[in-house]
Amino acid sequence: MNKLKNYGIILASGTGNRYGADVPKQFVKIAGKTVFEHTIEIFEKSKYIDNVIIVITPEYRHFAEEILLKNNFKKIVKLLNGGATRKESSYIGISSIEDEEANVIIHDCARPFLSQKIIQNCIEALKTYNAVDVAIPSADTIIKVKDNLIESIPERKYLKRGQTPQCFKLSVIKKAHELSKNDTNFTDDCGLIVKYGLGNVYVVEGSGENIKITYPEDIFMADRLFQVRSHECPDVESLDNLKGKVIVIFGGTSGIGKCSAELAAQNGARVYIASKSTGCDITDFDAVKNFLQNVYQQAGKIDYVVNTAGILCMGKLVERDIDDIRNDISINYMGSINVAKASIPYLKETKGAMQLYASSSYTRGRSLYSTYSSTKAGIVNLAQALAEELENDGIRINVINPERTATPMRFKAFGKEPKESLLSPQKAAKISLSVLLSNLTGQVVDVRR
Repeated sequence: MNKLKNYGIILASGTGNRYGADVPKQFVKIAGKTVFEHTIEIFEKSKYIDNVIIVITPEYRHFAEEILLKNNFKKIVKLLNGGATRKESSYIGISSIEDEEANVIIHDCARPFLSQKIIQNCIEALKTYNAVDVAIPSADTIIKVKDNLIESIPERKYLKRGQTPQCFKLSVIKKAHELSKNDTNFTDDCGLIVKYGLGNVYVVEGSGENIKITYPEDIFMADRLFQVRSHECPDVESLDNLKGKVIVIFGGTSGIGKCSAELAAQNGARVYIASKSTGCDITDFDAVKNFLQNVYQQAGKIDYVVNTAGILCMGKLVERDIDDIRNDISINYMGSINVAKASIPYLKETKGAMQLYASSSYTRGRSLYSTYSSTKAGIVNLAQALAEELENDGIRINVINPERTATPMRFKAFGKEPKESLLSPQKAAKISLSVLLSNLTGQVVDVRR
């Protein structure tokens, strides 16, 4: 039996009446891109999706076409004009698939935070079930009301909040739509499966981040989510692909940097370590530039550049010496800028990757660590911006966000702590190297014990 194709259908045919803007919500920009682009990228990057079909509002087809022309999406096979209702648009997308059987993943364009894990779980579930929904538990008590009076209060443990995607075997969802041609009482596609008794609908756990943009205030929330969200750690199976790669690690004489250098070398990489102790001060752009130039002359290429160098100093801003503050900023922030700027010409040649480091304090400033927290927030914003700037050059850049880690810098700042409460630098190094080998870009990757 041939493997079934997985079709992603993105419903972008809403007019945004509830959103109330001049253009539908799918064409509003968040974090430098339209919601439309963010959602397509999720399916474009998924190894579980073969082809993508987009159903668009006919009046805004030219918007969609312009966006698709400027991007390099490879999986889109159809751009279809949608209907007057969600049900009609869904049927248009489903009916366009000519395969006798396939897996169909239907997703609202207004949900640009769908995780790759949810897509994977849905595809896995379709091996057993003909229909799959995505939902999360309800945190609130749900009440049934008539004429502003409570009629009943269902038990919360039986209630979940539905999300998308909703996923089906093609033959089953086609039959559901054919049976419901004259049925105007439509909520969603899974509802049709249940209503017409076409089988069980399995529920995959969704995510609180998988929000739907409906109202103008949702844009603010979405923008904040893009700023602070992190990516799941990639599966670490093998680092064999490091063999023959040239890696430059700034700050590689201690902590995570040292462990990364040792592990990369064990897996066949050619590792070059730069630090102040080896004569390369990352606060000096010319020193960074010269070091990379020397590596390139020796190795003939540079595949990956990692900057783990950092300093952690404690104290109230008003009580600290201004020269010490400048030193913090020079090492923690300007150092990353120097490394990034000097690395780009070499990474363009190899379509390589760059990796910077944040801290859990980047999401919110911490008392007594104001300069450290703010520089780490700056690094995240820097990487997100560079990921967009360098996308057409084939350069990937991500930020590793390890939790409290057993490093000399940590011990110096906080003294002795229970070993079991800290992340091992070896684990952080292994995940960091796996991120270098992945296709991720523009992501903050949390590393936990």
